[in-house]
Amino acid sequence: MTGCDFWVASGHHLLDRADGGGLVVTDTFLKAYLARPELVPPDEACPVERGLHQALLDHPRLAVSVEEIGHIADEDARENFTLFLAFRDRLLAHPTLEAAYRALVTQRIAGLPPLFLQQLTHVIARNAFDGVDDPFVLRAAECLFRTQKVTFHEGALLLADAEAIALHEHTRAHSPLMAMLGGPAVSELDVLNETNAGDYAGRSDAHDFVFNLGQGTRGRAALGAAAQRWIAHLTGVDIAFEPVERLRGENVAWFLPFDAAATQIGNRVWNGESLDAASEAQILALYRFRLPESAAIEGRYRGRQALAIAAVQGDNLFVLKAQNLIAGLPFVPGAN
Repeated sequence: MTGCDFWVASGHHLLDRADGGGLVVTDTFLKAYLARPELVPPDEACPVERGLHQALLDHPRLAVSVEEIGHIADEDARENFTLFLAFRDRLLAHPTLEAAYRALVTQRIAGLPPLFLQQLTHVIARNAFDGVDDPFVLRAAECLFRTQKVTFHEGALLLADAEAIALHEHTRAHSPLMAMLGGPAVSELDVLNETNAGDYAGRSDAHDFVFNLGQGTRGRAALGAAAQRWIAHLTGVDIAFEPVERLRGENVAWFLPFDAAATQIGNRVWNGESLDAASEAQILALYRFRLPESAAIEGRYRGRQALAIAAVQGDNLFVLKAQNLIAGLPFVPGAN
């Protein structure tokens, strides 16, 4: 797979690169947001909305006042332009998208649409994993910006892209043959393995490879490696995640939840509570790691053992919060 492009839909080709390798906003990148259906004026849009949209297409960095937006007749359009411009200004306030992302997630800025954060994560991940030619790590890294449907099938722990599954289920519903055959949709998709791994790049934007996260597979190590690279790219701090099979009353100084469900489980373990069978069944992967001896880490935690948890929600979804991997570690404020 060496040399093949992947995740082309991230829009990484619309951006410039800083000397340090970070992504730099371009007018073309901003115009891509203006092409979204939420911002393109419909036929019935008022002249102010149409005029503002065209002005921003001509000059994507144009300063726009609250008063100008207030003259737009449609309430939804006013809100959409307000959200976009606030996001744009936050990006432009930093030298790179990576720096903007760190500020957004560490300062916990409110009012950021989840879609914008997901898209920002996607394009930064494409930059972070540039040069990686291990399809298993790349497929694991999709969890940073794509919700996964969790299925236990024939003894395997499988993650399938939730949107791909929804599309597959829609196809099944409109196909009498597929409806007759039945069975979980995930079983009809390709599970990434050594034989088909070479096809990953060409199919990466379809997100249609199923990922095996079960014991004895490459999945858990790949997910740990993806988390390691994401953190290193955004902070310069290298943390190696070692997969472990179960909690055994570990004496740890910190725990890192990959997702909201893992936060709840980790808090219970942290407080010395025993996990019931249902909570233990939610755990998808566990990792042991050591907080590095780095000036970026708070002094009292440097060199200490820590634990990371990934878990499934009650609706069988794994929603990895990529921002947790940055904001959930004991970094010295302003160190990165």
